[in-house]
Amino acid sequence: MNNIISHIRKNLEQNADEEIRASSNRFFKEEIKTYGMKTPVIRKMAKDYFKIISGKSKPEIFALCEELLSSDYMEEAFIAFEWSYYLKKQYEPEDFPIFERWVGDYVNNWAKCDTLCNHTIGTFIDMYPQYIDSLKKWTASGNRWYRRAAAVTLILPARRGDFLDGVLEIADLLLTDEDDLVQKGYGWMLKEAGKQHRQEIFDYVMRNKNVMPRTALRYAIEKFPGELRKKAMEK
Repeated sequence: MNNIISHIRKNLEQNADEEIRASSNRFFKEEIKTYGMKTPVIRKMAKDYFKIISGKSKPEIFALCEELLSSDYMEEAFIAFEWSYYLKKQYEPEDFPIFERWVGDYVNNWAKCDTLCNHTIGTFIDMYPQYIDSLKKWTASGNRWYRRAAAVTLILPARRGDFLDGVLEIADLLLTDEDDLVQKGYGWMLKEAGKQHRQEIFDYVMRNKNVMPRTALRYAIEKFPGELRKKAMEK
């Protein structure tokens, strides 16, 4: 199995771009490990290499994902998360502890968090909504990435109008979180939910605006009509 990983890493090294690497670092407060490649190129690489391993079992592919994740390189993480998403038709409840552990062991910036949660974990929650209760537990974690993950996992379902009760419960649990990346995460979740449930989200914001951090508030109301945004921003 390591042959495919070695081949991927050699390909990444050969296509590394110093200018892209320097540019990428500007988007993060944390130090990141990156070869310096654009996301569409990584997605294509993930797709091409998946064709080679698609005949392997889910545990074997997850093991390859772990091998990629262990390097801490952004591009390798993106490939791993794309591969795990490609297996969505095979998701079972037993996979949740794996995805949960990946957040704790391998997620160390917002891009990794959002890539894993928007697609792999978000799709899992679509299939097994009872695991929203696990997301609620993440909101109490001392790890900022679990707390952000609790919100951003629901971004795509929220955009469709699904799981409104879960969205509002998680927002309640994160309401006064002091971490700006967590605030942005749950504000984003509320913004997406507002596309199908404008009145409910507006009412939620108005009830909580006196305690909601301004960062979360601004994200939540970003797509509201001007008049509603103005009301929400009034002190």
